[in-house]
Amino acid sequence: MRLRHLALPVHDRERSRTFYETYFGFDGGPASDYPDGTLIIRTADGFDLALHPDPQHGPAPAFLHFGFTCAGRDEVTRAKAHLRSGGVEIVEEDDEDDLVSFKCLDPDGYRIEVYWESV
Repeated sequence: MRLRHLALPVHDRERSRTFYETYFGFDGGPASDYPDGTLIIRTADGFDLALHPDPQHGPAPAFLHFGFTCAGRDEVTRAKAHLRSGGVEIVEEDDEDDLVSFKCLDPDGYRIEVYWESV
């Protein structure tokens, strides 16, 4: 069993699409556009992100987040620099011997963790 998709209500699906394509690699093929307004974008390895327009949705609880793992601490550092250079807010950082991570906010305020952990 493997997690293959995540569905998020968003205020502006094109703004969210641009964010996830720019910073998180969701440019792995043609997007799927559905009659209900949902847009599905993909990574090259087949993970689907469904963006559904919902201008009324409120903020997510602070603990709610999803994460992207990296191959090493340098990849985490590069990702953080790329996001910062684009004006993305970094809301949490951790740098230890066996874990380096940060959390940022997407355009709708969802927390995204980017991390490397020696396991």
